Amino acid sequence: MSPKYDDVPAYPAGLRLAGRRVVMVGAGTVARRRLPGLVDAKADVLVVAPEATPSVEAMADDGELRWERRGYRGEDLDGAWYVIAATDDPAVNAAVEADAEARRIFCVRSDDASHASAWTPASGRHDGLQIAVLAGGDPRRAAAVRDRVLEELREGTLGAAHYRAKRAGVALVGGGPGDPDLITVRGRRLLAEADVVITDRLGPRALLDELPSDVEVIDAAKIPYGRAMAQEAINEEIIRHASAGKFVVRLKGGDNYVFGRGFEEAIACARAGIPVEVVPGITSAISVPAIAGIPVTHRGVAHEFTVVSGHVAPDNPQSLTDWPALGRLRGTLVLLMAMERLGAIADTLVSHGRAADTPVAIVQEGTMATQRVLRTTLAAAAADAREHGMRPPAIVVIGDVVAVADEIAGAR
Repeated sequence: MSPKYDDVPAYPAGLRLAGRRVVMVGAGTVARRRLPGLVDAKADVLVVAPEATPSVEAMADDGELRWERRGYRGEDLDGAWYVIAATDDPAVNAAVEADAEARRIFCVRSDDASHASAWTPASGRHDGLQIAVLAGGDPRRAAAVRDRVLEELREGTLGAAHYRAKRAGVALVGGGPGDPDLITVRGRRLLAEADVVITDRLGPRALLDELPSDVEVIDAAKIPYGRAMAQEAINEEIIRHASAGKFVVRLKGGDNYVFGRGFEEAIACARAGIPVEVVPGITSAISVPAIAGIPVTHRGVAHEFTVVSGHVAPDNPQSLTDWPALGRLRGTLVLLMAMERLGAIADTLVSHGRAADTPVAIVQEGTMATQRVLRTTLAAAAADAREHGMRPPAIVVIGDVVAVADEIAGAR
């Protein structure tokens, strides 16, 4: 039996077990947990046990491992590189450990880590990384640390950029409605790997402070009705940096493809031969009303909702929107980029059938600490918005769902 050295730290190492024999003695719950990792490592797995759990038996039936339906014998370890003693009988586990020690084979014991010559770390995988944590024989502590590391890696709060095989190309990342907690896990992770970030003012700005100092941040802010960086110039910046071998994240507010001109950027990259990954974002058209307590649909009230850009006036020949049809709809209408033309839009809807007293909510800077909500009616919306100083960015919700939301407004 191996000596007991409780105070001596283990030496961590990654075992490459592909094609090498690994013996698992026991086929209960411990085996059920450990075997998938060994199979994924392409080990030549031999399980020795009189009985097995249904899952282990299924793995044997599928040819993922070999199962000897009997008790343990010393010669089972012949040719093995690694052994796990995982029966519910301490005497059998001790015999396996002693036989492994005599053969100079590292052995894990599920019942007594202090006498084992090897420990199984708490492990997990993320984006090509394998995280393994040892805690001196305290498996719960190791699992807690592993879970925390994996959580931060998946959220992007713990950076893990590639170096040997560094990512290149472009990621079009929808940042959500503004609150940094509402970006997707994938989006945050890619942001942590960026060499260059090209962002506009509606992106989750707070996340930029978390970027390393060597990340270049380019302001492509599009101030409504004011100074703007032409889309062509943005495309050129994306392509220029990506062509230099850098990983570029184009960070937008909301979703790339919901009035975000993201597909124009994807087309530009495709024409330049640059690989593009698209990471959808939470669109403000749905999330901002929800955060303000307004559902865009509700049973018995609205069976559809329509999202419309209001950046072109209804009487403009360039408008692609069928405003008369929208006036006849009974469901919810969500307007983006509509504050400047709210009066003209409201008049058009009323003239084509929408009731003048239709409930309206205007949500300014939704999901942010500065969020403001104004409840009004369709006929009074433009005047009330001016009186209360409502300004972009703002979402306008038109429909009876606004009145339904009043039922829970008092509980908030």
